[in-house]
Amino acid sequence: MRPTLSTDPGKGAASAAWELLLPAASAPARTRGRSLQAALREAVRSGRLAPGTRLPSSRDLATDLGVSRGLVTEAYEQLTAEGYLRSGRGSGTWVGAAVRAAGPRAHDLAPRSPGARADFVPGTPDLALFPRAAWAAAHRGVLADLPHQELGYPDPRGLPRLRTALAELLARRRGVVADPERIVVVSGVAQATTLLGFALHARGMRAVGVEDPGSPQHDALYASAGVAAVPLPVDDEGVATESLRASGVRAVVTTPSHQFPTGIAYSARRRAELLDWARSVDGIVLEDDYDGDFRYDRAPVGALQGLDPDHVVYTGSVSKSLAPGLRLGWMLVPESWAEEVVERKRTMDLGHPALDQALFARFLERGDYDRQLRRCQRAYRDRRDALVAALDAHFPGSQVSGIAAGLHVIATLPQRYGPEERFLGRVAAAGVAVRPLSAYAHTPAGPEGDKEIRLVLGYAHVPPARIAEGVRLMAEAATG
Repeated sequence: MRPTLSTDPGKGAASAAWELLLPAASAPARTRGRSLQAALREAVRSGRLAPGTRLPSSRDLATDLGVSRGLVTEAYEQLTAEGYLRSGRGSGTWVGAAVRAAGPRAHDLAPRSPGARADFVPGTPDLALFPRAAWAAAHRGVLADLPHQELGYPDPRGLPRLRTALAELLARRRGVVADPERIVVVSGVAQATTLLGFALHARGMRAVGVEDPGSPQHDALYASAGVAAVPLPVDDEGVATESLRASGVRAVVTTPSHQFPTGIAYSARRRAELLDWARSVDGIVLEDDYDGDFRYDRAPVGALQGLDPDHVVYTGSVSKSLAPGLRLGWMLVPESWAEEVVERKRTMDLGHPALDQALFARFLERGDYDRQLRRCQRAYRDRRDALVAALDAHFPGSQVSGIAAGLHVIATLPQRYGPEERFLGRVAAAGVAVRPLSAYAHTPAGPEGDKEIRLVLGYAHVPPARIAEGVRLMAEAATG
C-alpha cells in the first residue's frame, strides 16, 4: 500500500513521511535541500499528500530522515511561500487547501493503426529510412558554423540560404519557376494550406474547389480559415473542367502530377484547360506536389507551376522523403499573392525555426537530400513490385492502377470478394488496416459503385516480407 501522511500529528505521520521522502534525503549533500523540496512538492501536487494533511514538526521529520533540521525548515518555508503548505504560529504545518492533484497523463493523438498485424493505410513513408547519420553530421556542422545572429527572429519567408537551395532543387527536379524571393518556408503543406485559406478569405473568396475523390484534410484546413470546400469530380484526365466552371469558385486544389488517391497524372490537355480557367476568372490553382519525387516506370511529370507561375501556388514538403515529424515544407506563391501570404505567416508564428532551416539548407547543399531521394526511390520501387506480385498471387483477377509513381496503388478486386462492407469488416477483424477508395470521396457512390471493391494500399512504410504476409492475411480473411 502506498504510504501517506496521517492527519494525526503523531508518530504515524513522521514514519510515513520518512518513507515518502527517503530517496530525497539520500541525495548528494549539495543537492539534498532542492531534492527534498522537489519531492515534497510533487507529493502534494500528485495528491499523495491530500489537502488538510498535517505534516510532522521540522525536528521530528529531520530526525526520521537523518538530515539537518535546517533543511526541513527551509523546505517547509519555501513550499509555504509557493502555496503548497500553510502554517501558523503554534499550529504546525499543513498541506494547503488550494492545491489540486495533477490530472491524468497526456494522451498521444498521433494518427496510427495500433495493434494492426499489417498496415496498408497510405500517407506514411518508411521512417526507418531516415538518414540519421547524415542528419546528425549536418546538425553538428550547423551548430559549429551558424553565426549567432542567425538564431534571432528569422525572415518570415525563411532563411535566404534555405530559400536559395530550395529554388535550385525545385527548378532542377520539378521544373518550377523558382524565385527565392517568392518561396515561403512552412511547417508542412498543412500550414501552407491554412495560409492560403486566409489569403483567399481576405480576397473575398469563401469557397475553394477540391478534387473528388481527394485528400480528406482539405475540408477542415480551409474551414479553419472560413473557406468552404466544393467537391469537383475527377475523371481520367484530372478535375473535370465543366464542373469547375459551373461551380463558380476562383480557386481549386489539385494534385496534377499524381492525383491523390486515384494515381492518375493530369493530361496535357487538362493542364492547359485548368490554366485557361484560372486566367479567365482571375483565379488561382493550388498545386500540392505531395510525392512528386517518386517516379518508377515513367519520366517525371513536371510541376504545373512551371507553365504559369502567376496563376499557380506550388506546395511541397519533406513528409514523404524524410519524415512528417520534421514539419518542414515550402510554398512558391505568385508575386501578386506574396505580400499577404508572407504577412500572414509572420503573424502566425514569426517564422519557421531558424536552426531547422539552416540544417536542411546544409543537407541540400551537400547533396545529402538527393542521395536520400535515390535511396528511397529504390526501396519504394521494390515494395511496389512486392505488393503488385502479392495481389496477383492472392487475389487472382484483381486490377492494379496508379503504380507508375507515388507511394500507394489502387487495387480493384473481383466482385466475388464483395460486398465492400463485408470485405472491410472481415479484413479489419483479421488485423489488417486498409482504406477503401470510397473513404476519400466527398460524394457517396451509387449502387453501381458499391459492386466493386477498390482499395487504396500504401506500401512505402511496409517491408517487402510484411507486404506479402499482409496481403495473404487479407485474402484469407476475405475468403474464410
